[in-house]
Amino acid sequence: MKVLIVSATQFEILPLLDHLRNNFKNKDNIRFFSKELDINILVTGVGVVHTTFALTTFLIKKSFDLVINLGIAGAFNKNFNLGQVFQVVRDQFADIGVEDSDGSFSDIFEIELHDNNEFPYINSKLYSPNSNNKFLPQATAITVNKVHGTIETISKIQKKYSIDLETMEGAAFLYCCLMQQVNCIQIRAVSNYVEPRNKENWDIPLAIENLNDVAIQMIGELGSK
Repeated sequence: MKVLIVSATQFEILPLLDHLRNNFKNKDNIRFFSKELDINILVTGVGVVHTTFALTTFLIKKSFDLVINLGIAGAFNKNFNLGQVFQVVRDQFADIGVEDSDGSFSDIFEIELHDNNEFPYINSKLYSPNSNNKFLPQATAITVNKVHGTIETISKIQKKYSIDLETMEGAAFLYCCLMQQVNCIQIRAVSNYVEPRNKENWDIPLAIENLNDVAIQMIGELGSK
C-alpha cells in the first residue's frame, strides 16, 4: 500500500518520523518501506499557497492509495479538550473574498465569483471522502491565511461559519486531493482554543504527542491489512 504523509512542518510529525526510522527501511528519511507499506513524507510549509503547490506537484508525479494530512489546530468548540485528536470531515476556505464597506466579509461563493457546487465543492464546502470511516471523533473546520486572535474577529467568524476547528492548510489539502481524485484523510489535534491570542494557554507538546500516537497506530493498522 502506498501512503503519503503530509504535514505543514516537520516539527508536527517528529515522533512519527522517529518511529518510522526505527521500524522501517528508509531512503533519505523521506521514504520508508516495509513488506506491506511504502510511505512517503511531504513537508509542505505553512499555509494554503505552500500546501497547494507542494502537494499538487507531488501528486502529479506519484500515485498513492491514501494521503494523510497530520497537523495541529485551534478549536472554536470549547467542548473539545486540548490535545484531543479529530478527523476533519468538512472544511472550507474562510477568507477568500471581499470586505464590504460595513466591515462584513463575503466569500467568493456569496458574491458569485465561483459556483458553490462546482466540483469539488458541495454547497461551497469540501468534504472528506472518508467521512463514513469513523475511527476518530469527527470535526468541521475552516482554513485561513491569518488565524483569528481578537474577540471581534473571532465573534464575526463564528457567526458566519458553524465550525469546530481552524487551520492554515486543511481545505487546501482536501482541495488538492479531491481534484486529483486521491483517497485522503485529514487528522488534527487541538493545540489551543481560538481566543484572544495567549500562547501561555496553548499545549502544543500534548497535541503533537497525541497526534503522533494516532498516526503511529494508523500506520500499524494499515500495515496489518
